[in-house]
Amino acid sequence: MSKPNFVEKLFQDVEVEWKPLGEVAELNRGKTITAKTKTAGDIPVISGGQIPAYYNAEFNRDGETITVAGSGAYAGFIMYWNEPIFVSDAFTVKPDLAILSTRYVFHFLLNNQTGIHNLQKGSGVPHVYPKDLAQLLIPIPPLPVQKEIVRILDTFTELTAELTAELTARKKQYEYYRDKLLTFEDGQVEWKTLGEVAESVASGRNKKRSTEGAFPVYGSTGQIGFTNEPLYTGNMLLVARVGAYAGQVNAVSGDFDVSDNTLVIRLTDAWDFRFAFHQLTHMNLNQFAIGAGQPLVTGGLLKNLRIALPPIQEQKRIANVLDKFDALTSSITEGLPREIELRQKQYEYYRDMLLSFPKEENNT
Repeated sequence: MSKPNFVEKLFQDVEVEWKPLGEVAELNRGKTITAKTKTAGDIPVISGGQIPAYYNAEFNRDGETITVAGSGAYAGFIMYWNEPIFVSDAFTVKPDLAILSTRYVFHFLLNNQTGIHNLQKGSGVPHVYPKDLAQLLIPIPPLPVQKEIVRILDTFTELTAELTAELTARKKQYEYYRDKLLTFEDGQVEWKTLGEVAESVASGRNKKRSTEGAFPVYGSTGQIGFTNEPLYTGNMLLVARVGAYAGQVNAVSGDFDVSDNTLVIRLTDAWDFRFAFHQLTHMNLNQFAIGAGQPLVTGGLLKNLRIALPPIQEQKRIANVLDKFDALTSSITEGLPREIELRQKQYEYYRDMLLSFPKEENNT
């Protein structure tokens, strides 16, 4: 790929030496934590996953640390830390700071993440071993060049982190106000069972659908096809009945049909349609699913749920507030995941470009 002018200028007259990682960095295994040595605390324990396995009171690494997951499905996964951590079923890469920047090595390893995953060995539980990663050749430009590469790449990662934090904050803000509006104490409102405020709760029946038709067919995850013979009309709530999405709630209106893996709730006039949607979504119906292998939410289970029922005008007011808040939050957050994805791709593009140094013939 052709390099932008600032990259060409950065690389101009730069001498790069290639060395096996094991010659310019220490690769040290972590230490197993046993039931006897485990103590409650807030120190992340790094093992074989993409996030801390749990937290401990002691640490065995501090400062800038690169960790490599040692075993399991994510063996070889690279992480960077700048805080006390306890390295367990993983190992660390500690570069010679006289010639290498830790962040530079981190970005370099991320650029080789796929190849590092491919170092996995073992037919049962896969492992990545320090001795294998130690053979990876790393380009070593002068430290000022490494520092500039890190500055550029960190700019992208920091922006991605800011966007991710914004997305998380907006979702938490919405959840906070939703919780406040939909939390009622005994004595504040009337309480009834769902079966008392729903006209009916029954499973859909549609097993035939096509890619064409005048009316939608809904399933557990939303619209799944079309039909010319709708069996339902009006405002109704749909609840996924079985599988990974069991308990997911959708609000639908108009003329439509419903698949046989989805429950249909017809509401009485005492239960506002939009209020009921927000209320059941807030209740997280998946927590009531039965069956460990194939979670199942039954109509009988739903009918027995206790439902807070404020006066209908208060239901409408709450629903109106939540609908507006939901629309505002969605308008802000819908673009953020796409923006985060684009920034990540931009980071990967420049990372590959900034770390693609030509190898001398005697280093290949």
